[in-house]
Amino acid sequence: MREYPIAGLKIVVMRGDITEVEADAIVVPANSRLIMGGGVAGAVKRKGGAEIEREAMSKGPIPVGGAVTTGAGALKARFVIHSPTMERPAGETDPNKVYLATQAAINEALRLGLKTIAFPGMGTGVGGLNPLVAARQMVKAILDTVHGREQSLQQVFLVAFDKELEEAFKAAVEERVKNP
Repeated sequence: MREYPIAGLKIVVMRGDITEVEADAIVVPANSRLIMGGGVAGAVKRKGGAEIEREAMSKGPIPVGGAVTTGAGALKARFVIHSPTMERPAGETDPNKVYLATQAAINEALRLGLKTIAFPGMGTGVGGLNPLVAARQMVKAILDTVHGREQSLQQVFLVAFDKELEEAFKAAVEERVKNP
């Protein structure tokens, strides 16, 4: 685990299971229809309960660049923020969609007055994006969104499920620390 103070936030890069993270909210890289089939969404549904998907789908569909919040069922988090990185289930994504989805999740966390939020790799699984490309877009979106705003957020967890994504998160954050 590595912590980086930047832009009034503490960004924590860690390897682990996002469904085990204790944060105000965890983010699900969703599809616009909010069907929680595979990847992170499927893991959240399996561990937290099918009621998360039912609640999410009742609030959809939503476009890429939008986000909705549901309860977290049996998870350690208080909320799940569903932010589409793709239009249809098991679709592909691109760097701009990852930026928009990350920005939407941060905006939703700020709207709710949350202090902590945890992100998985947005678009790096089913979406097929290179982990470093996605990590750079995520870090840029997080910092762009909080820049110059009065906001509640104190800590952002970037949770990697493997070493490659963990290294990509570290590299992306360190690039921004050196060149804010």
